[in-house]
Amino acid sequence: MPLVRIDLRRGKSVSYREEVTRLIYDALTEAGVPEDDRFQIVNEHNADNFYYSPKYLGIERTDDLIIIQITWNEGRSLDQKKALYKCIADRLTNGVGIRSEDVFINLVEVKKENWSFGNGEAQYAK
Repeated sequence: MPLVRIDLRRGKSVSYREEVTRLIYDALTEAGVPEDDRFQIVNEHNADNFYYSPKYLGIERTDDLIIIQITWNEGRSLDQKKALYKCIADRLTNGVGIRSEDVFINLVEVKKENWSFGNGEAQYAK
């Protein structure tokens, strides 16, 4: 836990994508995710398969938009979630130059028994 899905427009370099995944992982470990708990999937999309609102909620988005979906265990406070959003946006802005307006984050919280890390076992189930 967590599972991170990262979606962005096609055309960024391998080094850019690698740095994005590292920066997100670093923010997650700062938020208390254990070391080595790194499961990330990067999906690139052609322009004709990547739709977004450029002005929803008054936030000006560009084609550099990155959508990050994090599935993790439930139980964190609102303040912890807000701190994570800010940490990810700041790290991406400072690390790869992405505008904070172009960082879209969605958290999906699940119960611990909803994970199997291999061997057909529910490692976190009690």
